[in-house]
Amino acid sequence: MTTSNQFTEPAINGKMTKKLLHKTLRYYLIFSLIVMLLAVPLFFFISQWLYFHEADEALAVQKEEFVKFYVPQIKENEIAVFNKLNSDLHIEENKVGMTRDTIYDRNFYNHMDKENEPFRILKSPVVINQKPYIFSVRANLVDDKELAFIILGVFTIIILILLIGLFIITGRLSVTLWKPFYRTLEQIEQFEIDKNSNPELVPNDIEEFNRLNTALNKLIERNSLIYKSQREFIENAAHELQTPIAIFKGKLETLLQHPDVTKEQFEILDNLNDTTNRLSRLNKNLLLLSKIESKLYNIPEDVILNDVIANQMDFFKEQAMAKNIQIDTKMEENCIVKANLFLSEIMVKNLFLNAINHNVRNGNITISLDKTSLIFSNTGELKSLETDKLFERFSKVNPSSKGNGLGLSIIKKIAENNSWEVHYKFRNNLHVFEIVF
Repeated sequence: MTTSNQFTEPAINGKMTKKLLHKTLRYYLIFSLIVMLLAVPLFFFISQWLYFHEADEALAVQKEEFVKFYVPQIKENEIAVFNKLNSDLHIEENKVGMTRDTIYDRNFYNHMDKENEPFRILKSPVVINQKPYIFSVRANLVDDKELAFIILGVFTIIILILLIGLFIITGRLSVTLWKPFYRTLEQIEQFEIDKNSNPELVPNDIEEFNRLNTALNKLIERNSLIYKSQREFIENAAHELQTPIAIFKGKLETLLQHPDVTKEQFEILDNLNDTTNRLSRLNKNLLLLSKIESKLYNIPEDVILNDVIANQMDFFKEQAMAKNIQIDTKMEENCIVKANLFLSEIMVKNLFLNAINHNVRNGNITISLDKTSLIFSNTGELKSLETDKLFERFSKVNPSSKGNGLGLSIIKKIAENNSWEVHYKFRNNLHVFEIVF
């Protein structure tokens, strides 16, 4: 069983799945970017509005001071001197008929710094010595704007640090919090109900994961008991059926040899005998599967597959010749595997039976063997078999077949017992069964 990896993303039905942790962090990242994109411009516009608002209030205060302290005292011949002495204040005649205050922005050239600088200007109509004038006051925006941009930069850096820190902390914290889940998931993925060992789901300090582990332990225990009971029932039933089947078969053979049996009776008895033989094979196969699952053949030895295939080929040559099937071999010498000899013989026997029974007349079988794999390729129906239930028990490729549907299941179980892999492919109009060691 392949060990799960919490950093890989498996594919289901051809579609790449997403891990919960990655998906959660992706939402955090999207949310952080949205906050950043909205917060920085919003802060900039709010800061700019506050800045202009403060500047306008300062200009209004200067205008009120001028109206309160200067307008009652200043004389017309002093206006020119006033304008020279105050670079940011100016008095001029109201020739345009201004009736209300006006605020606007304008750039002025700074001869000292040799650059244009922005100013906020307030123009207000005033009356001096009963004559209309326009009072202008301006405020330099350079220093304040630089301060605003500095504040904006600091704010942006702080927001970035907070968001990046939140993202990193959340990611690492999530990995730590989800470790018990991944540990449980790995144990469940490695669990096989036909093995004697149950997963060890270690308790942790997270209530939800403990509840999950408790539910899984109960589920595994309940299903293991059911599986064990079913296996014991099949094994006991197969054992108990052996004797009555043997007696029934013996009685049928005795009747078949009786001289008084008519032709019609002989056909009936012959059909019953065939059915009994099938029942006997089914019983033996069920018993064999039960023994394999019970690990009764779990003592490995060095098995030379070349010899196993050669011995089985001598037995199946006559069956192949009955359908005019040609058998070709491509085998490396001395291919040795660690396995049980009896199970290896059963596996090769079932591969031969499958390749011959589901072949066509005048077909062919190719057997390839090397140090890494055993491959049986045979002709047959010109379409691929349904792979979903191919290796399940009592699954038949051809419903009219006389087989019991356990041959491929036994092959699969023997391969799993030796930690081998079984693959089926339909390639170049050939049905290919491959055992990978």
